[in-house]
Amino acid sequence: MRHALRSYGLLLRWNLLRLRSMLPLLVVLQTLLSVGVVIGFSFLMPDADRITGFYLSTGALVLGLITVGMVAAPQLVAQAKLTGIFDYQRSMPVPRLAMLAADATVWVALALPGLVAALGVAVLRFDLDLRISWLVAPAMLLIAVCSVAIGYAIAYAARPEVAGAMSQLIFFVALMFAPINFPADRLPGWLAEAHEWLPFASMAQAVRETLQIPAAGISAAPFTMLLIWCVAGLAVTYRVMTHRP
Repeated sequence: MRHALRSYGLLLRWNLLRLRSMLPLLVVLQTLLSVGVVIGFSFLMPDADRITGFYLSTGALVLGLITVGMVAAPQLVAQAKLTGIFDYQRSMPVPRLAMLAADATVWVALALPGLVAALGVAVLRFDLDLRISWLVAPAMLLIAVCSVAIGYAIAYAARPEVAGAMSQLIFFVALMFAPINFPADRLPGWLAEAHEWLPFASMAQAVRETLQIPAAGISAAPFTMLLIWCVAGLAVTYRVMTHRP
């Protein structure tokens, strides 16, 4: 345990030093994206009521986390593969779980400023009356870790060019064809049913229910689905990291 914790601390410091020139830009871009979804979509629907505003606001939070975990992270892993850093990481005599934890910590921390800014802008823009549950923090953390786990699974298992294309496709699907910024009943039946097994709808539901507690209470279903995807993503990533070519 002591070795794992020490390895985690060293790896976290190494990641921060390695990405020190990019982190400020990534924070700014992620914050602008999260805030931009709230403001930009409100221009498309200037007469949006509070329900629509709530969907757009919570959707901005989810899209921000997806952007960090499933777009930015995989693209940097793909770049690491091309530059040889990926192979260097795999050769390090450190626990693989410590390496994954250090990476996830960086990406989760990267998303926090955008989440806070987007939520603040959303409350002011749509005059939201939130009833926040204490589960909001675990929900956000689970969504962030799940996004990173899925993103890393794709980036580690696929070739760099494939991983880059898939990350762009994921963001496109999440933005346009996932019930994140709008209710699932607006989708065709087959697509709505497909999203019952995909992580996007569960992410959005977890955020909505923890920011505005429904009368029936917070459902455990989205948390369960996200845990399944998180475990699956981490398992694939761990398998690739420990595989000896």
